[in-house]
Amino acid sequence: MTYAHSAQAFATARASAETIFDYLDDPTRLGSHMQKSSMMMLGGRMSYEFDEARGRAVGSLVRMEGKVLGLRLSVEEVIVERHPPRRKTWETLGQPNLLVVGGYRMGFEIAASGQFCRLRVFIDYDYPNSVAGRMLGALFGPIYARWCVNRMAKDAIAKFSNEPG
Repeated sequence: MTYAHSAQAFATARASAETIFDYLDDPTRLGSHMQKSSMMMLGGRMSYEFDEARGRAVGSLVRMEGKVLGLRLSVEEVIVERHPPRRKTWETLGQPNLLVVGGYRMGFEIAASGQFCRLRVFIDYDYPNSVAGRMLGALFGPIYARWCVNRMAKDAIAKFSNEPG
């Protein structure tokens, strides 16, 4: 499936690709920014539900639910690619009930280089299907997508080391 919009973020850590992959393979770690109330989440937050594989196998299902501004949000994702310690990708199933992004494919890639690894977090997405969703998506979707991938990259790398300078 192709998506109309995308965002990505990069970070560097002094850790092995295996260590970084193992940490990011847990969706609650990678998506920790969505589990906390924040301005970008408009005071809301999301919680996770998992199948038996807990998002750590191709075909595994991950569900998120929450409230933002009193509106109930939900999305179901499926892991579509998992190649430890280099790459993992997941995408939405059906039509997500979100405010500024609709269906999406997300993931991360890790490239080892000497003592460091370079992390790339990405999202390819569409705006929601409703008229209001398309309007909100056009206004806030790119801002939210950039914030999301930047948060994921920065939070993950903070676990291991600062970027070399």
